[in-house]
Amino acid sequence: MDRQTVGSTPRGRLRVDVRNEGSSAVVTPAGELDHHTADLLREPLEEAVSQGRARLVVDCSQLEFCDSTGLNVLLGARLKAEAAGGGVHLAAMRPVVARVFQITGAEAVFTVHDSLDSALAD
Repeated sequence: MDRQTVGSTPRGRLRVDVRNEGSSAVVTPAGELDHHTADLLREPLEEAVSQGRARLVVDCSQLEFCDSTGLNVLLGARLKAEAAGGGVHLAAMRPVVARVFQITGAEAVFTVHDSLDSALAD
């Protein structure tokens, strides 16, 4: 199935990898971010901030879908990261995910990068 379309991952599935890169926590969600999987992303984002990693880079290159619940998880992480002196940087969004941010206007409150490399260099 085309990896650019919604539904190419079994319904309700999300895998989240986290690694530290310099002063950033790089969080990579893979699959579908929705009501059923939101906590799988919320928890590592909050944990990174609580461990002193307030600069969060979310590598969206493997994120196939994001609904309003997923958007709210990222907005909540943004508030916590900014309160700790950091921020949330979104990198390498697929068109289907970027569209959610464009429609809602949320792209205006995040720092959005074309690639993970540019997010880490910023």
